[in-house]
This record gives sequence, C-alpha cells and structure tokens, in this order.
Amino acid sequence: MALDLAFESRGDGPPVVILHGLFGSAGNWRTVARELEGSHRVLSVDLRNHGASPWIDSMSYLEMADDVLRLIERERLPQPSVIGHSMGGKVAMALALMYPEAVGHLTVVDIAPLPYADRLSPFAEAMRTIDTLHAASREEVRQRLAGRVPDAGVVPFLMQNLVARNAHFDWRLNLGAILAAIPALCGFPQSLRGLRYTRPVQVIAGARSDYVTPGDGEAFRPMFPAARVEVIDAAGHWVHADRPAAFMAAVKQALQGTALATTN
Repeated sequence: MALDLAFESRGDGPPVVILHGLFGSAGNWRTVARELEGSHRVLSVDLRNHGASPWIDSMSYLEMADDVLRLIERERLPQPSVIGHSMGGKVAMALALMYPEAVGHLTVVDIAPLPYADRLSPFAEAMRTIDTLHAASREEVRQRLAGRVPDAGVVPFLMQNLVARNAHFDWRLNLGAILAAIPALCGFPQSLRGLRYTRPVQVIAGARSDYVTPGDGEAFRPMFPAARVEVIDAAGHWVHADRPAAFMAAVKQALQGTALATTN
C-alpha cells in the first residue's frame, strides 16, 4: 500500500524531488533546496518511517518507490528530476526502473545498486536502547547515544531525530520497522535487475567514501546505460555536507543539461 508522504516544497519551475538517506529527513536537505528554489520547484521528502511521514511495518525499496510515485502523481509533477542520497538513492533507482516515464533525470548520491555490509543496525540499536521517555534533557540523550554508537561523528546527525512530545522526548523514527528492514535495505531488489532506465543518470560519489568507486560505473550500466560517475574530492558519504559548493555545482550542471535537452 502506497503512503502519502510528508514533504517540504519551495520555489517554482521544473520539479526536483529530493530523497534522504536512512535516519535522515527532508530537513537535512534544506540548504540544497534553497540553492535550487530560484529555478526549480523543490520537494524534499520524508520517506516512510522517517520525519513527519507515516509509520508502517514494511519498508522495501519497491514499496518506497510506490510511495514516491504516489507523491509525483498527487502533486502532478511532470517528469521530475529525482535526487537520492544513500538509501534515498536506491529508492530513486527503484522508482526510475519501475516507472521510467515518471522520472526525467536521476541523480544518485554516493550509493550503487549493489549489496553492502550492514553498517547501520548498530545505530538503530543504540537509539532504541536509550530510555528517551525518562530523559531529563537532550544533552542527556546525546551523551548516552555517544557512548553507544560506533562512530561518534554520526551522533549530531542522529540527534536531529529527537523530538519533544507530550513533555518527554522521543525518536521520530520507526526504529522497529527500520531494524527489521535493514537486511533488505543493504541490498537492491533482484526483481529489478532485468529492467532499464535509459535517461541520464548522474552519480555523485565522495572520494573519501567507499560506497561508490569510479569502477562502480559498470555496476550501474546494465540497468542505467547512460550513468556517469563524478567523484568529489575531499568528500565522504555525506557529499552534500562535506563539499556543498562542489556538490551544488555538479547538481546544477546536470539539471541545466537536462533542461537544455528538454527544450531542444
């Protein structure tokens, strides 16, 4: 069952849909949205079980692609450009393969249609073990989280999901559903392997990340024959945060090329 996703909309013009990664939200992409709103209508989406979007037990890439298609149809977006980071990049690829006529251009940020080792469960488990209901302050939660996660640098990112509800703190993530889905989220749907999306696909990778390497372009081409990999120096997995100017230059160049191709 496709869900009605929450999203933030700004600007006017050709539509761009932005899909965040695991543990993220639309709010993580406001800076990018502001950069694009002068020339595009930008919809930053909360995927299911994240942000302000509905919670549900199941969370496959096929289901999340259907959610985004529902939003595209509901908002009557004519072949939007779709930007997806990490998990959101896999959702974007699934969407383009399943519904190629619904997507005008694809930008995939630091992820490939490949299986990855599970690096994510420890973060969800750490968040789940903290008694947020009885925490006296955000700082108390932050300290407990910092003592439990394997990478302390991720703590500020995870803390963006802590919200105040009815005089106590809680996570705005469906951690139970996320934990159950992580084995599937680390992979890519086998049922999509025989499909093709022939429009332009821009892959933006961080040079300091091991999620995508220049050679991984070959992993895209059976399904995305027009894929092109661009590596941003001195950037890790969160390319848009590590090198914002270089990231935006790459995105704007790709979007401008799409617009020129559409008008010619």
